[in-house]
Order: sequence, then C-alpha cells, then structure tokens
Amino acid sequence: MELYQIRYFLSICEYGSFSRAAEACEVSQPALTAAIKKLEGEIGSALFYREGKRLVLTELGSRMRPHFEQVQGETQRAEAVVRNFHLLRQAPLRIGSMPTIGPVRLSRFFAQFRAMHPGVELTVHENTLPGLLKELESNELDIAVVASAQGVSDVFRAEPLYPERYVVVFAPGHAFEAFEAVTLADTSGQDYIDRLACELRETVQDVCKQRGLELYAAFRSDREDWVQSMALAGLGFAFMPQYSVTLPELVTRPLLDPVVERQIAAVEVRGRKRSPVAKLFFEALHAYAWPETLQVAAKLQEATPG
Repeated sequence: MELYQIRYFLSICEYGSFSRAAEACEVSQPALTAAIKKLEGEIGSALFYREGKRLVLTELGSRMRPHFEQVQGETQRAEAVVRNFHLLRQAPLRIGSMPTIGPVRLSRFFAQFRAMHPGVELTVHENTLPGLLKELESNELDIAVVASAQGVSDVFRAEPLYPERYVVVFAPGHAFEAFEAVTLADTSGQDYIDRLACELRETVQDVCKQRGLELYAAFRSDREDWVQSMALAGLGFAFMPQYSVTLPELVTRPLLDPVVERQIAAVEVRGRKRSPVAKLFFEALHAYAWPETLQVAAKLQEATPG
C-alpha cells in the first residue's frame, strides 16, 4: 500500500463520499476510486460498502482506520521535521543582548535549544538597550534579551524569563569574605569599583545618599570584564548581577538591605510575524525549566553580617 492510498481512504472517512474526498485531495474521482480499489485488492477485502445513499466502513475498514491515521500522523510529523530543518538552516536566529547581561544562565538554555534544533545558527550581538530596540525595529534582530523591560514602549512585547538578584563581588581575602551577606551599610568607606553600564547604578547611589553612606570609586569602567578583573586584582568590591559573574576566582555574597533585583526578558516587535526559528525559540523558552535563582530569603533575613 502507498501513502497516497491511505490519504485517500482517510479523506473518504472524513467527507463520507468519493466525490467530496476527491475534491479535498485535488484528484479526479476516477483516480481516487481506482486507488481505493487497488488498496482493497492488495489487502484482499473491501473497505467500504453502500447502505442506501450512505457510504459505510466495513468491519475491516473500521479496524484499519486507526492504523492508517497513525501512519498519516507519523508521516506528517516526519515531513514537518524535514521542513523545519531546511527552514532553520536558511534562517539563522539573530539575538541581541545588553552588555550587562551575563552569559552564565543564557548559555545553558542556548545549549539545550541547539541540541534540540541542530540546524539553527545562533548569532548573539551585544548593544545598549536603545541600540537593541532600534535594531529590532529595523528587522536586524529577531529577539533582544534585556534587563528591566518596564521602560520599553508599546511597540515591543516583552516575555519575562527570570529574575536576577545583585550580589557583591570581591577578591579572596577581602573583609567581606567573612560575611554571610553584605548590606549597603557594610560597604560605606570601602574601596568600590563603579560599573558605569549598570542600569540600576543610579538607584543604588540614591539609596546610599539617602542613608548617608559613602562609596569611594577606586575604579570605573563600562566594561563588565574590566570591572571583574579589577575586583579580582584587589582594587575593591563591585555590585553585580548574579549571573554576570564569569570569573570563578571571585568571591560573591548576597546584597541585603536593600535587596536589589532585576527582571530579564526577551523582547520582540509587537505584531510582527515570527519566523519559524523564532517561533521555536519562544516555544523552547516557555518549556525551559530555569534553575532556581539565588535562594537566600529566609536564611539571609536572619543573617547578621560581620
């Protein structure tokens, strides 16, 4: 038996007549009838009989129908895999990311997505938030991964991914290493490395002014790698998002009082039709089990740093 014969058989079951099935399958009625007769000849028994004006399945036809449906379903799924594979190879996924978003957490998701869809060619491009939004509008990017998307205009749609708490990072041997957690009060007077690109930088500085706390910037940079390297060299401590820390030698402690947190989101142009690969990407985002964020709540509320 052939796949087209199975398709014709199921179409007859759906429409209840040879003529309507032929129209749905875009073949002539004689061709469809001949295909069914050939199929019946191969299996050695009739699949349909007429009861007045009604076309009815024989007992064998009723038994064969679920098997034919399974064959057709598997065939359609196989065709979809092939179709998506070719589409994905022809349409690389262009992703933009803010410089302050570290690769630690996203890279694990990208690895899983790539394993599920080996035909995808991922390109990750870095830019500021205004630059990423401009590139999205001009269709230079498919998706942008940003922090604190509340300020993004209605032109865009944001898909929340995961929350990310801020931590304090410093070199081994720093006084903070003896603490379970660090408060802003603890940082007053300590040498501080200023992350100029941090979107929450002004928020932290305003809180310090309100509380009369002094932050002395021993070093400033808008590059995340320089900030971490200078912290590791012993120039001072820095406030960093948890998953932006890429130097394993750095020591981290949760930041308390206040707890500073940001929301990471995937942003796309609202109303723009997704490419096949972008559609798969968002489906994977929805299904992905993001590892738990920094769990410090109960423990750290009781902690007494120092």
